[in-house]
Amino acid sequence: MTSPGTHRDPSQGDPDIEGLSTPQLMSRLSQQTSELVSAELRLAKAEIQQSVKHAGIGVGLFGGAGTLVWFALGTLVAAAVLALDLVLPAWAAALVVAGVLLAAAALLGLVGKKQVDQATPPVSATQTNVQRDVETVKEARRHG
Repeated sequence: MTSPGTHRDPSQGDPDIEGLSTPQLMSRLSQQTSELVSAELRLAKAEIQQSVKHAGIGVGLFGGAGTLVWFALGTLVAAAVLALDLVLPAWAAALVVAGVLLAAAALLGLVGKKQVDQATPPVSATQTNVQRDVETVKEARRHG
């Protein structure tokens, strides 16, 4: 067996399978195929979990942005009421607060959008790996 990071010349053959009978080789192929499928399923599960995590964070941030917009609208209403009063300049302070809340909502919305955009289709890498594995098996069967 070669150490990690070294490559074996394929024309040399595989010492692990030399001398094995066809039924033994088929058994080993079946076992390795089962292990490969299990590994690909674990990878798909991990990719789906990561995608769902990003989508959840994005949805939560959108919720936070909506809450801040709600408060900003309430503040704008209060500012309009105070502006009509014009007795005190308190309406200006209310507009500043509303502006800060809207800016915070915009920031949360942008961060939330970025999180949702990171929720890529979960099986893209797994699909590529499985297709490569199928092609490798087909190629081995053609030459075998």
